Amino acid sequence: MTTPTPDTPYLADKPSWLDTLKVYLEPASLRMLSLGFSAGLPLLLVFGTLSFWLREAGIDRTTIGFLSWVGLAYGFKWVWSPLVDRLPIPLLTRLLGRRRSWLLLAQGMVVGGLVMMALTNPTQSLAPMVWCALAVAFGSATQDIALDAFRIESAATERQAALSATYQTGYRLAMIWAGAGALWIAARAEVPTSLATGVASAAIAATGAYQHGAWRTAYLVMAASMLPGALTVLYSPEPAHRAIPPAKNAADWLRGALVEPFADFISRYRWQAVLILALIATYRISDVVMGIMANPFYVDMGFTKDEVAAVTKIYGVVMTLAGAFVGGALSLRMGVMPVLMLGAALSAATNLLFAWLAEQGHDVQALIFVISADNLASGIASAAFIGYLSSLTNVNYSATQYAMFSSMMLLLPKFVAGYSGVYVDHFGYSNFFTATAMLGVPVLAIVWLASRMESATRPRPISAERS
Repeated sequence: MTTPTPDTPYLADKPSWLDTLKVYLEPASLRMLSLGFSAGLPLLLVFGTLSFWLREAGIDRTTIGFLSWVGLAYGFKWVWSPLVDRLPIPLLTRLLGRRRSWLLLAQGMVVGGLVMMALTNPTQSLAPMVWCALAVAFGSATQDIALDAFRIESAATERQAALSATYQTGYRLAMIWAGAGALWIAARAEVPTSLATGVASAAIAATGAYQHGAWRTAYLVMAASMLPGALTVLYSPEPAHRAIPPAKNAADWLRGALVEPFADFISRYRWQAVLILALIATYRISDVVMGIMANPFYVDMGFTKDEVAAVTKIYGVVMTLAGAFVGGALSLRMGVMPVLMLGAALSAATNLLFAWLAEQGHDVQALIFVISADNLASGIASAAFIGYLSSLTNVNYSATQYAMFSSMMLLLPKFVAGYSGVYVDHFGYSNFFTATAMLGVPVLAIVWLASRMESATRPRPISAERS
């Protein structure tokens, strides 16, 4: 068969493996690799890596758990997504276009917030750190809104699974860099106690192994790592402009920006919208709730920054890449729903491996196995899930609708995750990880019901209509 182009739809027959793999070399896919890196970088820097930093600085687990509510900024991004979808930025939109101008502005907010976090010492005052983390989360959420719309508008529907796979590859690589990379940089930037003198030596002695200067260096490097994404925005073409009729008044604008995108979704799916929204709200709950306590767990188990960084950097990268590409390729050949089911099952099962690791103690080989399995499962689940969310959107409201979906994806999990530190303090790590695995069981039932619904409503294939 001929290689399909973004303007040529797939027919009912499956693409060859060669055609399946070629899609990853298309310019739109390669751009998503870089922009996915820019999107994935801030997340761990206000969650996982920050929790490692705070735990090492002596902040208690309960406080760290509640601080994860900073992530609720991602859960409420639908509130300002209509502005990103429709509001032009003076001068910048005229130069770059609506999508790219918002992307560049959001990336600037992330860089500024990360620099301020680097200059803030949580042992002296925690409040400034919280405000800086909120600024990063808000900028990151805004970047997600604009980037999701940019991705959806950059290729046809049948290309979205492949774009989501390369996007997820970049996203997961950024998370490795923001996690393992930041830990490795902080470890390299530490000053040996034997070389420290005067005030520095006294500060190190007073706070044990914690050195703020090491984390300051790591977060400044992370801020600089946003540069490739900014350059990609500057040198990428703006998606085809969609003309929006001018609003007659404020009520007309609000109806077009807020009401119509949600009404469109309800009108297209009717009662099935309830099941779809339930799937979106719960699909990542096992991963998100568990993830808040992962780094405090490593610290409390005696794993060093170097050990966690080395295992994540080597095994995490390999398994993340494998999971993202396997998830994208399987979605192209099998459809998204079977891969969604596989990803949900694997995500819950790998949380049980963390419960097993809690019983092993300080065992680097066990850590390698658990992190490898967790990254493979997460890559598969994420690639399929993003493809699924993209398929639900109407291109006329892509930013607002996708923001609604991705907000719902995080709202419930992030809220529940805020109590993770309290749960660990009362019941221990092993019981906590087992409980997070059980949270994934209802998700399997919801995915199964959604699959049945999709099968019942799926239109006839193109080839059948032509025969």
